[in-house]
Formats: sequence, C-alpha cells, structure tokens
Amino acid sequence: MLTTHAPTERTRRGLRAALTASAVVALTASLTVAIAPAVAAPSDGGDEPVYRGAIEIVRTPDDAPDTPLLNGTVFVDTDRDGVSGDEPGLAGVVVTNGRDVVRTDDQGRYQLPAFDNMTVSITQPSGYQVPLDEYNVPQFHYNHLPEGSPELRYGGIEPTGPLPSEVNFPLVESELTAADTQSCVIAGDLQTYDRQEIEYARAGAIKDLSERDDYAGCGTLFVGDVAGDDLSLYPDIKELVAETNGPARFLPGNHDLDFDAPDAAHSFDTFRAALAPAYYSYEVGDAHVVALNTVDYPCTAADDSPEGIAAHCDPGGSPAYNGRISDDQLTWLEQDLANVDEDKLIVVAGHIGLLNYADEGSPVHQVDQVTRVHELLEGREAVAVAGHSHSIENLRTGDDVEGWRELFGIEGLPFPHITVGAISGDWYSGEVGEEGYPTALGRDGGRPGVVTLDIEGNQFEERYTVTGEPDEVQTQLGLNSPTYREWFTERREWNADPVGEAPELTEPLVVDADDLVGGTWLTTNLFLGSTGSTVEVSLDGAPAAEAERTQQLQGEAVNVGVEYSDPHAVAQQLVHGGSLADRTMHLWRFDLPEDLGAGAHTAEVTATDAHGRSFTDTLEFEVVK
Repeated sequence: MLTTHAPTERTRRGLRAALTASAVVALTASLTVAIAPAVAAPSDGGDEPVYRGAIEIVRTPDDAPDTPLLNGTVFVDTDRDGVSGDEPGLAGVVVTNGRDVVRTDDQGRYQLPAFDNMTVSITQPSGYQVPLDEYNVPQFHYNHLPEGSPELRYGGIEPTGPLPSEVNFPLVESELTAADTQSCVIAGDLQTYDRQEIEYARAGAIKDLSERDDYAGCGTLFVGDVAGDDLSLYPDIKELVAETNGPARFLPGNHDLDFDAPDAAHSFDTFRAALAPAYYSYEVGDAHVVALNTVDYPCTAADDSPEGIAAHCDPGGSPAYNGRISDDQLTWLEQDLANVDEDKLIVVAGHIGLLNYADEGSPVHQVDQVTRVHELLEGREAVAVAGHSHSIENLRTGDDVEGWRELFGIEGLPFPHITVGAISGDWYSGEVGEEGYPTALGRDGGRPGVVTLDIEGNQFEERYTVTGEPDEVQTQLGLNSPTYREWFTERREWNADPVGEAPELTEPLVVDADDLVGGTWLTTNLFLGSTGSTVEVSLDGAPAAEAERTQQLQGEAVNVGVEYSDPHAVAQQLVHGGSLADRTMHLWRFDLPEDLGAGAHTAEVTATDAHGRSFTDTLEFEVVK
C-alpha cells in the first residue's frame, strides 16, 4: 500500500489541551497511530527553514461523530510540533471537501458536510507554508474513505475508518510564499515507466532542479503523467523530488490512472493516497494556482449519445479516456475562484490542456468544458498551463487555429495557454548521451526541459530551461534543402517497414547550387517562441533580415509536413527513433539566396521573445559546386 507522510493522530474526550507525542501514544494504544514529527531543517532557497510535518487527525475512541459534518481548525504551528493545542487559529483560510468551499472563522475553525470518498484540503494562503514531508511533498489534505478502495492492483486508499472528530491543518508563517516575486516551476510528463527511466530523470531535469534555488517559495508543480502506468514507482518518484529545492506538488494524468477502477470515483485512488488530491488550489505571492484533474476515466463525454462518446473518447487509449472536468470539480472550481481576490493572477493547471496547438482538432486531447473555464476567468489576469502532448507551445492572447473554432466555437484565446513540454521529452527516446539521459526530441522539435513562470505581482513572464543547459540556450538551427526533403520522404517510406539500419542524412550542413535553386532555408526553432517573437538572421556579417514564422496562428489549419519540419530534430528522430518534428508553432525560416557563393558561410541568428529577451546562436554551413 502506498501512503503519504502519515498524519499526526490524537484523541480527545472534550479536552482542548495540547498533548505531547508520547501522551498521544499512551492515550491511543488501541488505535493505529503514526506520529509525524515536525522537523526544521535548513532551506536551500534561503534562510527560511523547511517546515516538516503533517496534518493532525483527532479521533474519539468511543464513537464516531453524531452528525455527517467534518470539523477542524487551521492553526499557526508556532512551535512546529504539528499539534494544535493552544496554537492560534488562522481566520479566512479556504477549506473544501471537493464540492463545498468554506472559510475558517475568527478562531480558525471550519465545518463541512462529510461524505464517503471525499478529500478535505485547504488552500495554502500567501505568507504561510503547509508542512512538507521528508520528500518535499506538501501535506494539506485528508482522504476519507471508510471502507477503503475497491481491490486495485496498486492498492488505492486503505480503509480510513469512521469520520474523525477533527481534521486540523497546521501552517507556519513564510516570507518565501509572501514575496511579491515568485518563480514557479511547471514540469510536464515525468512519465517514468521503469527504474531505468527514473535514473534518466534523475540525471536530467531533477539534477537541474537540485542545482537551482529560485523556486523555494512556489516550488514545482508536476502537471500529470507523473508515472507511466506503473504506479508502484511512486515511492521512487518521491525519492526523486526529495532532491529538489522547494515544495513538490502533483496533479493527475492519464498514465496515473488505476486502470482497474470500476468507476471514475476510484480512478485516481492510488495517486490520491501517494501524492495529492485529484484537484486543489494554493497561493503564493499574488498568484492563485488551481491544479485540476482534466482526465476523465472511464470515458464519458459532453454529448452522451453513442456518436458523442465515440467522438470524445480516445479509441486508442489504454484504456479510453477523455479531456473533461467532472461536474463536482466544476462546482468546486466556481466556488474556489469566487473566493479569490479579483486582482490576483490565476494559474490554471491541468494535464490535458484546455486547448492546444498540436491536437487542435481532437476533442479527446482538449477539455470539453474549456468555454466554461474561460467564462469563469473573464476579466481576470490568467494563464493556463498543461502537459500531455509532449510538445512545447506558448500560445498567447488572440492566437487562433481552425480546430478550436470547429470544436468549441473559440476564435482567439482570451488569455495565454502554455504547454510546458516534458521532462521525459519524447518518452525518453533517442540516443543516450554522456550526461546519462536520452535526447528525446519532441514532435515539435523541442528538447526536454521545464517551464518557469516568473511572477511579479499579478504579471508573469515564462521561460524555458532545456535539460542540462543554461537558460541562454533557447534555439535550435538547421537547413531545410531539397536534399533533406528527398531524404525525409525516402526515410519515412523505409520507416514504415524497417529492416536493418537506414542511412543517416549525410552532411546536413552542406548544400550545392541545385539545392539553392530548388529552395533552401535556414530554420530556427525558438523553443518558447510565440506570437510577438521575432527572428533575425545576419548572413556572413550582412545587415540582419527578418525570418518568417511558419505558423501564424490566425485561424488557419495546422501546417504539417516536411516543409514545416525541424531538420535538426528530424535528422535524429528518423534514425534513432521517436516522434517526427513535422509541425510546430515556434519555427521560423530564412530563405538562402539562390546565388550564394561556394565556400563556408556563417549565419548569426538573433531570436527575441515576446518579452524582449534576445538569444543569439550561429550556424556554420558550406556551399559546394
């Protein structure tokens, strides 16, 4: 059975006095009790100590509560022992059972309707920190499932027994979460299928995060597909995030499912037991982060007719799922947002994105209720972040593609939507380098990495960190020539029935006169490029000229094919395996002159993102007769 850091449990017979850990054990000898001591340790993010601990569960030995109501307190744990006692309560904290949302009163007390299979959790307020377990996983929720999960391969939730007398949530004051400036790491698709891939992740993005200290307040949000179907790897994954330098939060993806669950109510039980609620929210600075469950399994659809289900349920899924927000979750979301100040930045996170570019024509891989979420956020500063597609997409306000119009009637995004790439990249495919992880180039040509939202007040700037590279590495250059396009076509035909080893693209940076006449252009893949970004090329020291973006995002269909491909990525993918980078919304092309002379040439490429940050890269190539 997989469990989170165990909650502190204690008993009461009408007493309000605080009990020491030894007293708890003495008074509850007949109960199963696990004490999680609160331990202060130096923080890698500054002078503020890490707050270790757990929530407090109070049980009455003789009877269960008489009413189906859950009571408790949110308190400031001034002595950091995890026991409420005489600690001051904190007013105005949002508490939820997954349906209803309330705020604590002047004494920090709350009361919520109780029902079987609920998760009660709090929204961490800015200026405070919930306890972290030994793996840096925040402890802010309690699963109530008296009889436990149905029989599941990976265990699910153990029986919790009767409703506790109280579930109390400790917090400590935190300058890190109070700061107006925050850096929030958003990490897509860790998706380890075995322990070899655990080590790939450790050598790659996890090592990078272990060497950073800029995200200690906000932490890392892993946006689903934390595991790759094998949920027995959750303990190994928690060992990974123990190496990071801030809170490690998770939301569920379609590869975090209990596939043997009899219904949607139990489809994420093992995830809930090991990592986090299926959906929740938290705050840092002037940002309110909503972590959604956008995966519906077993699959249903907005239109429950056979035709509607066929259109919305992935027939190739393992098994079928859909991008959807449950009715209870949508009810919770409306109430959660109603309790957020109008001037805060709302970060809406899910595994399957509300909308995306790569799958713009698919109802399965976007969220059925996207228009309702847009309505709830109307007039607010907001950004949506997601994973799932294993590609990088920086979609800005006003961007538009054909599929969104046809599926949802959406003509232009009301706020930015960012698909953050994947730690696993293209499922850990490709050659394994000296650093100990595969190249794993994505179907957009992007390299594995993570996105960081640098937030100041209710404004943000996004940045991408390529695994193993400094932040200055933002581009990838190549040449798209007739020779390359011919090789691409032949190699794809061979790839349909591979026998033996096909030849690599020889001399990809050498072109001849026929190539120039037939049309050769330099490609720039600006990984987090977007509308508002520019690319300029200076050829052999000549004045810079502007390159053309290959996808304008003005309501047209997605451009797919060799002319829209990233040659640098494809030259590796078609030989060493993986997806095919034949579509991307962040590629620019610069046509080479037909009369370019023979010899060595240098192209200096300056890419400037929508925030005015410039990155320079060079490509050396040769023209031969």
